[in-house]
Amino acid sequence: MASTRCAPCARANSGDGRRHGELRELIGGISQKVLTETLRRLEFNGLVLRRAYGGSPLRVEYELTALGRSLLEPIGVFGAWAFEHRDEVMAAQERYTRER
Repeated sequence: MASTRCAPCARANSGDGRRHGELRELIGGISQKVLTETLRRLEFNGLVLRRAYGGSPLRVEYELTALGRSLLEPIGVFGAWAFEHRDEVMAAQERYTRER
């Protein structure tokens, strides 16, 4: 449906730092590669902080920055809109697919 990979990452990462595997489990339906690429893009844009801790194996956690947390409310509003209009969006997608 109408969503980006940023939205589930932000929702899943709204608390304390989380490890890659935890995020993947919370988000669901995302490959390791896509999650890694998304986290890197979010870090590049200043929305996620990546913390690496020494040890073997290396432990890495991700958490939202203040800028990232500022997106939680707008993402929530978008999610509510998408839920409310899901039937219309799905009908538009089906029409589009039929006409192509």
